[in-house]
Amino acid sequence: VGSYESAMTVLQTTGYDNALRAYLAADRPYLGICLGMQTLFESSTEYKDDQSSELPGLGVIPGHVIKFDETKRSVPHIGWNGTIAHQSSPAMKYIKDHNGDEVYFVHSYYAPITDANSKWVLTRTTYEGQEYISSVQKGNVCATQFHPEKSGKTGLNFLKGFLESVEDGTLSNTTPIAVNPIDHTELVKRVVVALDVRSNDNGDLVVTKGDQYDVREKDDDAVTGRGGVRNLGKPVS
Repeated sequence: VGSYESAMTVLQTTGYDNALRAYLAADRPYLGICLGMQTLFESSTEYKDDQSSELPGLGVIPGHVIKFDETKRSVPHIGWNGTIAHQSSPAMKYIKDHNGDEVYFVHSYYAPITDANSKWVLTRTTYEGQEYISSVQKGNVCATQFHPEKSGKTGLNFLKGFLESVEDGTLSNTTPIAVNPIDHTELVKRVVVALDVRSNDNGDLVVTKGDQYDVREKDDDAVTGRGGVRNLGKPVS
């Protein structure tokens, strides 16, 4: 996770941008994650909050990275969403039907699918009506907008498939998949339970639930009117 502008500035000032272009042009194994995918495109509007300007990228993939329309959806896109495969890939060999369970996203900018970059699309995703590229692959160059390292078992399976196919030399063996243009994905609604854990007066860790941050039991017999730290059980067994 990072800034497109700062990433490209570092690459350009150190001269690594041309070295990386040469590496990618040689079809060497590459896995970019989030910003590592976006910098592969021609440019991005993530430039000093000035949406009228574009900052050049590596220019490996045709297309321009733009910001989600904040008038139509919450930005950034944070959470678990699905993917729709456009290619079969050895990197996805441990993911059933090449369409994964939900994976984790956190980003404000996206790469639209165009005729010029359609052959790069490995998967697409929909966020509140906006389709975008959620992963790319051509030859041995692969990148994801989602975070496999934050995507649980599905993410680990993706990384496992990628590493194994690099090792055995099969990563580039991709095949196009017929896709239904009306298929879409949705952001998954999840309930995350938050527990307050703290030490009680005896130094034991306990799960508590405060009333306006007062985590002590009410005790009318006590001089202060407050009892011991509320104990709803141990946080670990």
